[in-house]
Amino acid sequence: MVGGMCDYGIARPGGRFRGSYARAMFSDLPIPVIVAPMAGGPSTPELVAAAANAGAFGFLAGGMLTPEKLVDQIGRTRRLTDGPFGVNLFVPRERVARDMSDYRDRMRSEGQRYGAEPGCAVWDDDNYPAKLDAVVASRIPVVSFTFQMPSATDIARVKKAGSSVVITVATPEEGCQAAALGADAICVQGCDAGGHRGTFTDTGADAAGGELYGVLAALRSLHAELDIPVIAAGGVVNGADVAAVLAAGAVAAQMGSAFLRATESGTSPVYRDALARAGRGTRFTRAFTGRPARGLVNRFISEHSAHAPVAYPQLHHMTKPIRAAATEAGDPEAMSLWAGRTYQLAEEKPAAEIIESLAKQARDALDVARDRL
Repeated sequence: MVGGMCDYGIARPGGRFRGSYARAMFSDLPIPVIVAPMAGGPSTPELVAAAANAGAFGFLAGGMLTPEKLVDQIGRTRRLTDGPFGVNLFVPRERVARDMSDYRDRMRSEGQRYGAEPGCAVWDDDNYPAKLDAVVASRIPVVSFTFQMPSATDIARVKKAGSSVVITVATPEEGCQAAALGADAICVQGCDAGGHRGTFTDTGADAAGGELYGVLAALRSLHAELDIPVIAAGGVVNGADVAAVLAAGAVAAQMGSAFLRATESGTSPVYRDALARAGRGTRFTRAFTGRPARGLVNRFISEHSAHAPVAYPQLHHMTKPIRAAATEAGDPEAMSLWAGRTYQLAEEKPAAEIIESLAKQARDALDVARDRL
């Protein structure tokens, strides 16, 4: 773009178009809505299949699953729908040694509330190689990657299997890097998104992980520069938001919080109740996992955020037993209640009805804009 941000030889005008399959898939969706991958339980085969059957698209969340469970979810989804769907994988970062003794002491005190001991603060690769093998063998139509860019070798393997590659980014600069590496499409995640940030860095004094971009600012920058499809995510919760990102150049809108309360989601009853009450604000925190994520403000976030080191996935493993015990006790104050900034607008009903409502809201919003202009 002007100023040289995307100085990778892939400028839009006259460039070779590499995302034709991805563009065709997403452009041909009857309803340009993508159900985001939501790791930790909310994403289910039933939710992904319901999206596909309603004319939208959905991603299974491969993060935090064992390879065997991922293969099982792929099979279950295929038994529930003939439509295409995707799988999202977390790309591991290099292991970095961290002193977590002080935080472990805090978690011991926290765990005493629920009769739980902190877990072992171990680093692992989330079984990434085995799960990549699984999606390649399963020939998933679209494979998306989050937390880091996959290697060029991994991208080549996925493409050789006939799949499209989507890379999640949080800034225009990251989008340019992903496009240069060979992504077929970019998912740009604005800073209003719930859950873990898709940025390649997890540092930042505000626990947000680097410079923050709203979805429209990042989307417009990338759409003007890149000759591949751009998917918009982050703070997109109703049809008017869908209309806005489509008008700004997105090929589709990816939405997570909008489907947290869907009938088919795996969101726990305690989590659903916290979302339905809609009285909490949201903020970024590293307190649960060691990586910046936006969630509903609760006691755990308020008490521990300032003390949490940059240590993913070590903190995820350390706090997991405490979060599980809080869920079992029905106490939302020590649960990771990931949600986007506009989660209050989401509804509790079947996914197909949510998607139908989104489509109608988007059409109505475009009609209003057309009349206004």
